[in-house]
Amino acid sequence: MMNDELKNLGQMTPPAPSPEAQARALSLAMQAFDAAENNSAAAQGTADHRRQSSIFNRLWSPVMNRKFLAGSALATLLVVPAAAFLTLELTRNGLPVDTKTPEVALTESKDERGADIKSESMADKKTRSDFSADEVDALLKKQDQQGQVRQSFGAARRAAPTSSAERTDGNAPDAESLSRQAQGVIAPAPVVEEGTVGETPAIAPNSDTQMVQQPEENRDRFTAEETSRVKSVATDPVSTFSADVDTASYSFVRKALMAGEIPNHDSVRVEEMINYFPYDWPGPESEAEPFKATVTVVPTPWNANTRLMHVGIKGYDVVAATAPRANLVFLIDVSGSMDEPDKLPLLKSAFRLLIDKLKPEDTVSIVTYAGNAGTVLEPTAIKDKAKILAAIDTLQPGGSTAGAQGLEAAYDLAERAFVKGGVNRIMLATDGDFNVGPSSDEELKATIEQKRKSGIFLSVLGFGRGNYNDALMQTLAQNGNGTASYIDTLAEAQKSLVEEAGSSLFPIAKDVKFQVEFNPLQIAEYRLIGYETRALKREDFNNDRVDAGDIGSGHRVTAIYEITPKGSPAVLNDDLRYGAAPAAQQAEPIEKSGELAFLKIRYKKTDSDTSSLITTPVTEENAVPSLQQAGQDVRFSVAVAAFGQKLRGTDAVSTYPYGSILDLAAGAKGDDPYGYRAEFLNMVRLAKSLGGE
Repeated sequence: MMNDELKNLGQMTPPAPSPEAQARALSLAMQAFDAAENNSAAAQGTADHRRQSSIFNRLWSPVMNRKFLAGSALATLLVVPAAAFLTLELTRNGLPVDTKTPEVALTESKDERGADIKSESMADKKTRSDFSADEVDALLKKQDQQGQVRQSFGAARRAAPTSSAERTDGNAPDAESLSRQAQGVIAPAPVVEEGTVGETPAIAPNSDTQMVQQPEENRDRFTAEETSRVKSVATDPVSTFSADVDTASYSFVRKALMAGEIPNHDSVRVEEMINYFPYDWPGPESEAEPFKATVTVVPTPWNANTRLMHVGIKGYDVVAATAPRANLVFLIDVSGSMDEPDKLPLLKSAFRLLIDKLKPEDTVSIVTYAGNAGTVLEPTAIKDKAKILAAIDTLQPGGSTAGAQGLEAAYDLAERAFVKGGVNRIMLATDGDFNVGPSSDEELKATIEQKRKSGIFLSVLGFGRGNYNDALMQTLAQNGNGTASYIDTLAEAQKSLVEEAGSSLFPIAKDVKFQVEFNPLQIAEYRLIGYETRALKREDFNNDRVDAGDIGSGHRVTAIYEITPKGSPAVLNDDLRYGAAPAAQQAEPIEKSGELAFLKIRYKKTDSDTSSLITTPVTEENAVPSLQQAGQDVRFSVAVAAFGQKLRGTDAVSTYPYGSILDLAAGAKGDDPYGYRAEFLNMVRLAKSLGGE
């Protein structure tokens, strides 16, 4: 039956083929076979150690040399789809892509955990000096030929049907579509095949081709929290949240803007942006009461009918000479993904800066993890600085990410060198995931909570973009009684690990909670700006078993509420028809009726499990008639709050332009010895430009 059909097909008058299509199909097929023969190892399952393409070639050549096919239109119908199919199979099964110079040509792939694997052929192991001029010319010529093969068939492959079944089970596209693709009828939309290395097939640069690099997949992960909503004082008069002195969000936002991108909304935590800057809030006079709160009420710059209740808190600043001894364990991710300039090299420089800040009697240990955990440095006193720095210099990237195993080894070292009454802290430095071992957030959280009770805390330093698991890093730091920082530059390392080493390393209080009760006689509604991931239940405030944030030596914490006075046209919620009696009919002592709110701070000393309470009433005496009459730090922090909300997409500031934020911040820049505020102004300008304002 098939012979009759073939005979009939041979007697039909086919459409006239184009000579260019014939030549292209035959040339590409033969080039693909030649490339596969010369550059690939034997395929599995071939007893004579030859690739399957060689077998196909032996069978193919006699058929192609038959007179009834040579030079006929039927040849085009058979050759074109077959050539495209065979070339597609070759490229799918690892046709080498030599886009580098001969001495360093590598084929790259990923293992099952996503780690980089590099293989090198014997010919590629030769250095440039081992090649003659003729050999180099021949290799470069072959590179160009292979690049042309991949350019033509890579486009055909991307344009071919790419259903899930085809991408995973290896089924080939139909012959008609491949024939059209090989003749130059190629759909433009690129589709990346699952399981391939990189985003698109690499193309060797030459005079006839152009490199097209697709952006890498961004796998950064953030906790998606709903932005704090406006709440009615009549039904929900109390706001409770945990302290947050982290600054990771600000640095991540800065890196995104510097890269010409508007940051992911979920990466913006407004409180971390506000708390990034050093403010000159008045501090307590003695360690007996470790905090002092300064409250200022000002008009809202983005809404004329509301006000801002600005709370600035300063922790007691421990004198460096009296700081307790420190036992630090550096837990360092040296997986393959850390092999980038802004990751492991930056990390090593950052830790060198920290070493210079510590005292001679402090101790440092180093644990690395990649595939499995290893101890690079046993607990060593800072006075033996050369040994510590040498250990840091030996760190090299490679392998997968056995983060959970690394944590266990780090806690073991911290326990061995434990300093009673001192600082015992693990400093985790990583670019992303814990993808080997017990890696669920809940398992890691439980481990860290248990270790925290023994007095060993955990802080996190994040590096790089593209695979950063911010959600997990926040979970680890929050449950480890530590801070989360993001190091994107050496200047940021200097700020976080040197200039703010005291606040980062030496806690003065733990489980610090804030609670504000609003007076329904004065305030109709309120909205806490930021702190979405730090919200607590009302009953958690007095429950000493509930964990909260820690505050270090000299730390500053700023919280801002947008409040709506009674009778303001900005009130969003109607009075309840069947609710409590109207506020005017409620009996309230005269001494309290003038209060706008009542602030409470609950904290534990570092060596205690029982909390203490600090209270501060908020009245009109805390108010200033205009924002310009407020202090520079208040105005600048309000500008940062507006900027963070704008980036997060908060409705309240949707009509408040970047230009106004810029003017407000520029007018409150003040003394800026480290240039942090000038840098912020540039970030606002970038966002304004990127946002098309």
